[in-house]
Amino acid sequence: MCIMKFVHQREYLKEGDTVVIQCSQTCNIRLMSDANFRSFKNGGRHTYHGGAFDRFPAKIKVPSTGYWNITLDTVTHRAISVTRKPTFTHKIKFVRNKDTPQPRYQEE
Repeated sequence: MCIMKFVHQREYLKEGDTVVIQCSQTCNIRLMSDANFRSFKNGGRHTYHGGAFDRFPAKIKVPSTGYWNITLDTVTHRAISVTRKPTFTHKIKFVRNKDTPQPRYQEE
């Protein structure tokens, strides 16, 4: 059995928002729906936005409004201890897309 170690954060985001990630080393960044996150946790097939990043800040645009799961894990070929958390520093922030202004109508 393989035990994965990763950082996880769940957030309500709107279409057009941007997830901005800083990380101290190359890492896999995934932006996933709840259903895909459940599959990811269970080692199953899943789809996501993102991938392996080695340049930061990494930016991922949110494709639709709803709850999204952001995961980070290191890209390594060494065996990772199952008793330790990933050893890297990271920061996740969200740039909220400003709602498009409603057109103003003049009364005649």
